Parts: sequence; C-alpha cells; structure tokens
Amino acid sequence: MLKNIIGLLAGLLFGLGLLISGMTDPVKVQGFLDIFGAWDISLALVMGGGLVVALLGVQLIAKRQKTSWIGSEIDMPTKTVITKPLIIGAMLFGIGWGLVGICPGPGIVLLGTGQWQAYVFVTAMVVGMVVFQRLEPRLG
Repeated sequence: MLKNIIGLLAGLLFGLGLLISGMTDPVKVQGFLDIFGAWDISLALVMGGGLVVALLGVQLIAKRQKTSWIGSEIDMPTKTVITKPLIIGAMLFGIGWGLVGICPGPGIVLLGTGQWQAYVFVTAMVVGMVVFQRLEPRLG
C-alpha cells in the first residue's frame, strides 16, 4: 500500500512540475528543438534543474541507506550496455518527440486536459509498447 501511495505522490508531483514549467505544451518543446529558428532554451533549463536535483538526491540517499522508502534495495548501475534495441528505441522516441512535441510524461498529464491529441498520442504509445513486447524476443 505504501508503495502505491508513494508512487501516486511522486506522479502527482512530476505532473504538477510539468504543468508549472510549461513542458506539457508541444509548441514549447518544438521551440526547444528548433535550434536554427526561434530557439527556446527553457526546456534545457528545466531538464538541467531536474538533473541536478536527481543527481544530488540519488547521491545523498545512496550514501545514507541501502533501501528505499518502499523497502526495495537501492542498486546503482555501474555499467552501461548499448544494444541495438536501445538505439532503435531512442531513435523512434526522438523522431516522435520532434514530430509532435510530446513525450510519455507530458502525454499522460495532457490526458487530464481533455485534448484529443493526448488521447491519440497515449494510444499510439501503448500500441507501440505492446508491439515491442511481442517483437522483443526476436530483436535479441
């Protein structure tokens, strides 16, 4: 139960942060990606701020305790493996993000606004996840 409550609170905080920072606005995201036009640096500042907070938090917690609030072990990866599925997935993510200006987090937040684009995006995202799960054994 505690795991679900913490997950809900973290999700609500993340969604609120996306709304306050304006990162749910596809035009703002596409402005960030338009480096040769009317470039909007605000997304880089939001990502940088989030990265600093996350790095500090992870380092602080990793030194102080070995388990999370929900009881699972804190296990920091020590090695990065770059695979073909990872590269293909990153390329598909980047292409989709650039075309529509929405990624999974803001897409889910936008469902609450009633925008039809959010429903199309999240439906396509779920279909993509299902297709990947079915194809993953063959991609190996």
